[in-house]
Amino acid sequence: MSSKPKSYLGLFIASFQLSAFTFGGGYVIVPLMKKKFVDKLGWLDEKEMLDFIAIAQSSPGALAVNASLLVGYRLFGLAGALLAMLATVLPPLFLISIIAMSYSAVVTNPILRNVLRGMGAGVCAMILDVVIEMASAILRMKRAYPLFLMIAAFAAVAIFQVNVVLVIILCALSGLMSTLRRKGDTSPHVDA
Repeated sequence: MSSKPKSYLGLFIASFQLSAFTFGGGYVIVPLMKKKFVDKLGWLDEKEMLDFIAIAQSSPGALAVNASLLVGYRLFGLAGALLAMLATVLPPLFLISIIAMSYSAVVTNPILRNVLRGMGAGVCAMILDVVIEMASAILRMKRAYPLFLMIAAFAAVAIFQVNVVLVIILCALSGLMSTLRRKGDTSPHVDA
């Protein structure tokens, strides 16, 4: 980690901005969080961010909230986790409250409906960016096992229609066993 936020306010503002200007769900925020916290601010390294996204994705709840909670905890402990979570939840809460008050006008407005459809195309591009970014990080590790796991997980879900929850649990267990095996092996070796 190259630098740390100067204050709780810096963490709050960064998390609030990310949440306020992200549309399309949790997967859209992933590349934006990486660009903000890793590339721009240098508060986390890329491996930490990928680990946080993996944990957030496999935990119950919204991906963006879980990831923000983990980032906040890493930077400032429990207080940072709560602050980052609050900053991430506030913008959608405000927006949903405003939309709820004028729901009938929004639903029948063809311009707003088309804007939302257009944003759907942008969301697809952002999700594709996340997939490419995470796959490149795994390829840069130059280890066969994570690459095999990534391909097997994709095939299980996309081709064989295996339940995603089962795939996540099996991958988590597999990663745990691989980590324990590597920590238990003290002899020099080349990673598989």
